[in-house]
Amino acid sequence: MGLFLLNGVIAGLIAGAAMGIISEAGFRAGIVKSTLFTIDGVFIGRILRLERYILIMYILGIAMHLVTSMVFGLLYSVIVVLTGIKAVTIPTVVVYTLLLWLAMLFVALPVAGRGMMGSKIDRMVWLEQLFLHVIFGVVFFEVLILL
Repeated sequence: MGLFLLNGVIAGLIAGAAMGIISEAGFRAGIVKSTLFTIDGVFIGRILRLERYILIMYILGIAMHLVTSMVFGLLYSVIVVLTGIKAVTIPTVVVYTLLLWLAMLFVALPVAGRGMMGSKIDRMVWLEQLFLHVIFGVVFFEVLILL
């Protein structure tokens, strides 16, 4: 069981890193309107009152995004262990990833000051977030299979 929990953390970290890197690359290329590192960085920067330190907020955003991804990987493993469902199946990961996407749209983005579904960034942020969460889910699933 302990190894499965660790695998969830590792898979979450790798999936979160992939999701974050793709988000950042898409933002810098002008393809998407938001970057996960900046969203997380502004959120933590406001809490710590570091708004004027852009680089520090960005670095904190990367750290926060990766830690959050590890927590989500651990949470998946805990849910699987507690419910006794088959651990690594496509439907299970799809449902979990869908729940993470909805939490992003209706909790994380509003709490970060970006509006419901990211509306203060752009009206299509929900679609960007769907794409990024699909990346997370695919990478998360593949890493869990490999581990």
